[in-house]
Amino acid sequence: MPNRLTLTAGLIAAGLLAAPLGLTHAARAESDQKEFQLAKTTKVGLAQALTTAEAQGEKGRAIDADFEKADGKNPTHYSIKVVYPDGKLVEYGINADSGALYKTENQPIERYFTRLKPADFQNATTSLKDALTIAEQKAGGGKAYEAEVERDGKSVQYEIKVALADREQTVKVGPDGKVVGD
Repeated sequence: MPNRLTLTAGLIAAGLLAAPLGLTHAARAESDQKEFQLAKTTKVGLAQALTTAEAQGEKGRAIDADFEKADGKNPTHYSIKVVYPDGKLVEYGINADSGALYKTENQPIERYFTRLKPADFQNATTSLKDALTIAEQKAGGGKAYEAEVERDGKSVQYEIKVALADREQTVKVGPDGKVVGD
């Protein structure tokens, strides 16, 4: 009778324990890809996902976007944070292949931004969506797939990851639309 170690080794060799429980073969293959490689293949771009998230409420402004691989429970998606003038912060899940909204979750703004206020986002002359376009142009035509906001003095600054053919590039864009650190 085989011992546990032999049985476990046999299951691993057979590929039955090679990935976390609940992941399909396609999800395992996807999880092996680097984020920027997977982001290049999605049907929905980050700008479209931002538009969908911002359309969910009045005068909300997208301030953060994370690209997330499928995990067995959630599809490959963008997690978009939108801040509203009254200080409300909502996280929207946008499916990266269909563009459909599949999740809405209210978040405490203090959890994410201790030094930034809703007015800082509203007062920026460049939106996150505009900053995406600027970053993609600066990177030579790649596809933006993640963005976050930082505080720079009394204003916001966007840090955007762009997927290129063989790597990712980070571009920082100031509230005035100018590339920072160039």
